[in-house]
Amino acid sequence: MRELCELTCMVMVYDENGNILVQDKTGSGWSGVQFPGGHVESEESFVACAVREVKEETGLTVRSLRLCGVKQFQNDDGSRYIIFYFKTKDFSGTLKSSEEGRVFWIPRAELSQYKTAVSFEKMIEVFEREDLNENIYQRDEKGNWVLISV
Repeated sequence: MRELCELTCMVMVYDENGNILVQDKTGSGWSGVQFPGGHVESEESFVACAVREVKEETGLTVRSLRLCGVKQFQNDDGSRYIIFYFKTKDFSGTLKSSEEGRVFWIPRAELSQYKTAVSFEKMIEVFEREDLNENIYQRDEKGNWVLISV
């Protein structure tokens, strides 16, 4: 069986001092502090997408990316939306913001002090915990969509 699918990536860039690189997205339906990322282009690998999106949105060149999980859900039109999660501490370049939003470093311990994108706090669990692989929306007993980590 085939289904339509929208493919994206998101990258957690971190340093040796406990800081994470975040982007305060503006002008999108998914605003708030989150990690840089975006849509996979036709015939582009997922890693190449992650490298390109980080460069476009932050000015940094990332290397040694590690796939650390996925998020998936159904769009309103029934197609599937998949986000491939990557992380790395191997980067170079000069940090600069883009039209997608301001980028800046924060101590990981201070993330809760920022307005984050919807479900981002649940998503970061998969980036950080070795025992988790995926975020997926499932319906609860009342029929409401709930994001879980598995």
